[in-house]
Amino acid sequence: MALNEPLDLLTGFPGWSTDFSLLWRQEQSRHASGRTRVKDFGSPIWQATFVSKTMKPNALDMWRAKLTAAENGLLTFTAYPTSRCRPIQHPGAAPLPTGLLDTINANNKAIRVSDLVGVSLSVGDFIKVGPNLYQVMEPAVADEDGLTPLFEVRPHLWPGQAVGDVVVIVKPSCLMTVVPGSVSVSADPRTGRGSISWQGIEARG
Repeated sequence: MALNEPLDLLTGFPGWSTDFSLLWRQEQSRHASGRTRVKDFGSPIWQATFVSKTMKPNALDMWRAKLTAAENGLLTFTAYPTSRCRPIQHPGAAPLPTGLLDTINANNKAIRVSDLVGVSLSVGDFIKVGPNLYQVMEPAVADEDGLTPLFEVRPHLWPGQAVGDVVVIVKPSCLMTVVPGSVSVSADPRTGRGSISWQGIEARG
């Protein structure tokens, strides 16, 4: 059976995403006044670092093979922040609704979401809108009809984002590729026990 993209590298992964943040694509310049000014050369994209706990030799070899299947960045995998698989206010495993993008503000960074009855979004939560991953910048509590107030997200909305796009709040994800050369395996030569880590970067287009 052939491996299909995107690969599933995180289901059952015995570790954590120690970093899941935006990579800003900017140029910086320092003015005589001392102020540093930045200029965007593109919207920021997500980057992540995944680190496992110490594993037994057989488990370590299995995860080494799983990472090898990504072919040093050639194939994509489904990535999400393992610390934020659900909204902060909704821990546990109870089902949560899927929403719809209701409104896009003219500033292209604030949105309103419908169909989220009983849901409270907090600063730091992640949501997936269509194919794109965003982080919540303002708290937003849905009303009795499931409609949130306008709230800002980062990065700014990607081109093509449209009213009616599906909004996912459980394991919101994006596509990433393994950063070439970032896979690192450390093992104790006496026991064979060790850990594995790698970096990912968002794959767009």
